[in-house]
Amino acid sequence: QVQLIESGGGLVQAGGSLRLSCAASGRSFSSYEMGWFRQAPGKEREFVACITWNGGTTNYAGSVKGRFTITRDNAKNTLYLQMNSLKPEDTAVYYCNADVRRCWSSSSRTAGDYWGQGTQVTVST
Repeated sequence: QVQLIESGGGLVQAGGSLRLSCAASGRSFSSYEMGWFRQAPGKEREFVACITWNGGTTNYAGSVKGRFTITRDNAKNTLYLQMNSLKPEDTAVYYCNADVRRCWSSSSRTAGDYWGQGTQVTVST
């Protein structure tokens, strides 16, 4: 069992940056593969990025690769998403997810059972 609390969303102009944080409670954070997902109005929730238990492997959606960076600090039980060069199409609610399965596989990865409350990111032109 893990509980997730997100922060860091906000309003930013195109080309700007935001850093999202996800603070986890529980005793097994370091054992979970973690991920970020997002959902825009009228659209399905989509994968953004994931990271393995020790941070050794990261994967990104093609739409954010090269602009976003996912990291984790197991000592602080915290997951991060650094978002640079933001575009209006990045506007969405961003969700932290714990216990991602097969983070390393673009064809077979799935979301875990634990979600944060979501944090709104709005990118203006």
